[in-house]
Amino acid sequence: MLYTKEEIENPKTALETWQERSFTAFGDMLTSRDHAYPCVPGIQGYTNGMLRFGFLEDPRSSSASEQLGELLKSYGEVSRQTGSYTSLVVFCDTRALLKDQLEIKDYEKVFWSLLNQTHALDEKEWPEDISQDPEDPSWEFCFHGEPYFAFCATPAHTKRNSRCFPSLLLAFQPRWVFENINDSTTYGRRLKNVIRKRLLDYDDLPAHPALKWYGQEDNHEWEQYFLRDDDTSLPQCPFLAKTRSLRP
Repeated sequence: MLYTKEEIENPKTALETWQERSFTAFGDMLTSRDHAYPCVPGIQGYTNGMLRFGFLEDPRSSSASEQLGELLKSYGEVSRQTGSYTSLVVFCDTRALLKDQLEIKDYEKVFWSLLNQTHALDEKEWPEDISQDPEDPSWEFCFHGEPYFAFCATPAHTKRNSRCFPSLLLAFQPRWVFENINDSTTYGRRLKNVIRKRLLDYDDLPAHPALKWYGQEDNHEWEQYFLRDDDTSLPQCPFLAKTRSLRP
């Protein structure tokens, strides 16, 4: 089920304790004045009610991919009516993962496994203008015909604060949101500088070298989905396209 900010804040909306705590932590993170969150469009999307929210059970469970697929499908059908800074924000039930004391690389495996399982359930064909090869600069995760920038934050991050969250957090931002936020526009370049400056203030280490613009020749979008607490990345993308074999 998709929720608006107003629906979640409505006392009549029945949520579990972990769901309430995750949403509250998210709001506190984006509205903090003492520790300004770097993503300005995300803050605008939250304060203006453009974001949509959903919840998943343990992301390692067999039904989590089905739940995420339904959320993405429902969101894709309404996203263009929600605002120019829209995103789908998904909070995962992380209680069991916390008990298991997962480390960053464990969460990384959970993230890519969930993305692969969700992709396998996609009923629509991959968009023709988006490469299925993650090493191609035009590659982007797609579901139900919509390309998305995916974002993951975990409780295991301790240095890269912009990727730290009390529960496993996923966010999916439609590619069309970036039409006016890219290196080819004055606004995009100015916004990039603002975000990078805020990122330096927010994190305990410099920006990850994988952070580049979509479409740049040396950009691998998948590397930005899950950033580790250091400057390393996986040697190759774990994404497995359904229509042809890619290396795991």
